[in-house]
Amino acid sequence: MKPPKPISPFRLSSLLRLQKDPTLALQLFRSPNPNFNPKKPLRYSLLSYDLIISKLGRAKMFDEMEQILHQLKQETRFSPGEIIFCNVISFYGRAKLPDRAIQTFESITGYRCKRTVKSANSLLNALLRCGEFEKVRETFLGIYKDGTPDACTYNILIHACCRIGSLDDAWNVFDEMKRRGVLPNAVTFGTLMYQLCMNLRLKEAFKLKEDMLGVYGVKPNAYVYTSLIRGLCGIDELSSAFRLKEEMVRNELKLDSVVYSSLISALFKAGRKEEAFGILDEMKELGCKPDTVTYNTMINGFCKEKDFEAAFRILDEMVEKGCKPDVISYNVIIGGLCKEGKWIEAKDLLEDLPRRGCAPDVVSYRTLFDGLCHWKQFKEAAFILEEMIFKGFAPRSASITKLVDGLFQECNLELPLTVLDSLGKGNLVDVDTWRIMVLMACKKEKLSNSSKVVDTLVIT
Repeated sequence: MKPPKPISPFRLSSLLRLQKDPTLALQLFRSPNPNFNPKKPLRYSLLSYDLIISKLGRAKMFDEMEQILHQLKQETRFSPGEIIFCNVISFYGRAKLPDRAIQTFESITGYRCKRTVKSANSLLNALLRCGEFEKVRETFLGIYKDGTPDACTYNILIHACCRIGSLDDAWNVFDEMKRRGVLPNAVTFGTLMYQLCMNLRLKEAFKLKEDMLGVYGVKPNAYVYTSLIRGLCGIDELSSAFRLKEEMVRNELKLDSVVYSSLISALFKAGRKEEAFGILDEMKELGCKPDTVTYNTMINGFCKEKDFEAAFRILDEMVEKGCKPDVISYNVIIGGLCKEGKWIEAKDLLEDLPRRGCAPDVVSYRTLFDGLCHWKQFKEAAFILEEMIFKGFAPRSASITKLVDGLFQECNLELPLTVLDSLGKGNLVDVDTWRIMVLMACKKEKLSNSSKVVDTLVIT
């Protein structure tokens, strides 16, 4: 039997690519040949460095990733490519670590790697993800040290302007882009179009759509059409929205669930819910499978019409079609039931969620708790409060005040003590709640005994 051969650099890269567990991948990288002569360490390839850095970055194992980067910095046989650092900057952006992203960008030249506009764009996008708009501006002002801004650069700036709600600044960036001879692309127009439609500036949006093809030679894509359709639905221009949908079909653009969900929502709003089922049939004919968003839109429409039987039928249909309802599906129904005073049904549904394979979230509990307080079901509200705090969820402060005020009116001291105990466990007792509790105690008991009652509240 031949003795096993040591792992080669090429083989290590293959093994790293196959290894899904980042911790095991790191162990493999650090010690690929534990049973062989340690005096002849493996000469790592650049691909191996790239693979392990990417795996650690995706897993947010940043300290370990930095250790590998430090090791890479000591390599003299090759210089790493800029793409490695672009990826690292992106990992830090997704993790909302802007300072680390900046440090990585500034360290690139220390690896004998030339910075270009690509890494600058990666940094701009990471800062945008982190909401560091001032640092986006500062980075752009210094970008000429590393290269000339390209379409990606300006698209990020336009997106940043839109994020802070400054559409005028976005247009100014668009104008500068043109002055510098940088051609806008589909992303540029899509970002501007989305913001125009969000602000219901549909006339300008349609003018921009015409200019895309007529002036700039850029064909409108599905994202542009989707923004326009959503905008039209927002102002109840259903006929125009359906015409755009047909135009998408003629242009052989793929319609997704967002388009259909927007149309379904608008149909319900216009009192044309019967046509919504026709939309579902059309989706199936065109090979666009209804997803959770589509069904949730239907559920929301029926709940607004107080047709809860139909909403539950949609839930059943989702399961039959292999589309698992999510917590939003149930929260919409719980909210609708509470709004109509059907708090018993809402409470039963929340309790049934685990059996349905869906864990209630903070919105589930807050919605039911708010509904119970609104309908003055304070005893039930107190039970839900205790359960939600036990699960680590905090109610809205306004709802706590409503509950405590309601208990004050009922002059029932036993239940308020239970509520105070629950709030204390969640560290949710504020000055106003404490004041009302003391007043309630003084009102219930004789004034001469109020200090004794207050002591009871403090002990509780």
